[in-house]
Amino acid sequence: MQTNPKDDIQGLIYRPEYFQRDAQKSLLEQIRAVVEQAPLFQPVMPKTGKPFSVKMSNCGPLGWVSDIDGYRYQPTHPVTRLPWPDMPDMLLDLWQELAPAAPAPEACLINFYEPGARMGLHQDRDERNFDAPVVSVSLGDTATFRVGGLKRKDPTKSFRLQSGDVVVLGGEARLAFHGIDRILKDTSTLLKNGGRINLTLRRVNPV
Repeated sequence: MQTNPKDDIQGLIYRPEYFQRDAQKSLLEQIRAVVEQAPLFQPVMPKTGKPFSVKMSNCGPLGWVSDIDGYRYQPTHPVTRLPWPDMPDMLLDLWQELAPAAPAPEACLINFYEPGARMGLHQDRDERNFDAPVVSVSLGDTATFRVGGLKRKDPTKSFRLQSGDVVVLGGEARLAFHGIDRILKDTSTLLKNGGRINLTLRRVNPV
């Protein structure tokens, strides 16, 4: 594994071009099949109801949702009320390689970023298990990824994530604040109409 050369946060692992072009195409087709069963939905912020700038779906036993009542994991799609589709084997194999000591992932959050979409600094802390890492896959247009420390006001660093790149947040970096500053339009031809898909694998519950 190659640690991110642009960041010295312990536990952050950066694997550029983990998925080559053919593998990206294959994974994209599998994610499209997932979204056919579990359509993208527009989450909103708790309390305020302000819409996110990204659209979401999930696959796996659990899915992360956000609505007026708060953030949570649940076993069904918030619109269709149907169970989430199974997680593609390519993602399970990725988890097994990069997090072999961790129990199997229970959720894969699918975020679709259109040009102009972003994600503010946040921690992934809605899980009941912080021992397992968070594994993230980028598909499509390049994004500027920002990561900091365990406090929102800690210094941050940023670097670009291209299509096929993988990032792991584990160890001290498991609860690091991170976000997406911007999407660089027309930097990939993987998605016909542009944009970026981010796949985030998480373990939710203790064993």
